[in-house]
Amino acid sequence: MALSENCKTQPAKEQGSVQNPPSDVIELNVGGQVYYTRHATLTSFPNSLLGKLFSNKKGSSNDLSRDLRGRYFIDRDGFLFRYVLDYLRDKQVVLPDHFPERGRLKREAEYFQLPELAKLLSSEESKLFPDDLYYSDFDDVSQGSDQRFYPSYSLDRRYGYITVAFKGVCAAGGRESQSDAKAKKLPRIFISSRIGLAKEVFGDALNENRDTDRPPDRYTCRFYLKFRHLERAFDMLSESGFHIVACNSSLTASSIGHYADDRVWSNYAQYIFYRDTLFIILNGSLWKS
Repeated sequence: MALSENCKTQPAKEQGSVQNPPSDVIELNVGGQVYYTRHATLTSFPNSLLGKLFSNKKGSSNDLSRDLRGRYFIDRDGFLFRYVLDYLRDKQVVLPDHFPERGRLKREAEYFQLPELAKLLSSEESKLFPDDLYYSDFDDVSQGSDQRFYPSYSLDRRYGYITVAFKGVCAAGGRESQSDAKAKKLPRIFISSRIGLAKEVFGDALNENRDTDRPPDRYTCRFYLKFRHLERAFDMLSESGFHIVACNSSLTASSIGHYADDRVWSNYAQYIFYRDTLFIILNGSLWKS
C-alpha cells in the first residue's frame, strides 16, 4: 500500500542533535533579553527597521550580529523592546500605570522606524501631561546644592509621593517598675515629602518645628504629626487624592533589665502614598487657593 505524502518515513536524526525551530520562528537577543516571535510579526511593518532586516530579500538579515547561541542580537533596551513587540503584534501598545520610561520608549520607536508608535506615545503623553503641568527638576550648577529651577506654578499643587513613617515603643515583661519609663514613650508619625505637598494634606496638624521656614518646593523628612492615629493620617491622604503604593514594617526587641522577660519592643513602619496627575486634572478644586 502506498503511503500518503504526510505519512512517508523521514530519515532518522542523529542522536543528541538539536532540532532547529521552524523557520517561521525567530529567536532574538535584545540587550540580553531573549524573545521568540514569528517572522510575520517582525515584518508586519515593511518600512520599519525590523521589516527591512527580516524581509525575504536575500541577505537582508546579514547586517545583524549573532550571539554565542546563534540568536540575532540587537543592541537596544531589552526591557522596552517588549512594548515594541506588542505594537508589532497588535498595532497598539498598553503601558502600565505610572510608566516612567515613556520618553525612552519613544526613542526606541524612532530607532526601529515606527513613526506611528512614536506619534502615539507623543499623543498619549500630551493628554496625560498638558503643557501647563510640565515642570523641570534640573540640578543647580553647583554640585551638592538643593536649589532647583521651577516654572511659575508652585509644585505644592502637583502630583508626588508622601511617606508616612510610624515609630512606636512598648515594654513587656514581669518587672513593671523597670519598664514603666519606657512604656510611657508615645508613638510618633513622621512625614517625608515635598514641603508644599505635606502642608496641603495635613495643614495645621503638621509640626514643622524641626524644619522651619523652608520653601514649598524643597523636600523634608523631619516633619511629624501632632496626632498619633495612623488611620486619621490615612483619611487625610485619601481625601486629598493619594493612594498607597508600598509599605514595610519591622519589629525589634532590646533588653531593659537583668530578666529575660524584660524587653522593649520597637515597631517601625513606612507607608508610601502617591497622587497622580489624573486626579489633579479631574478635581479642579485642588488648584484653588
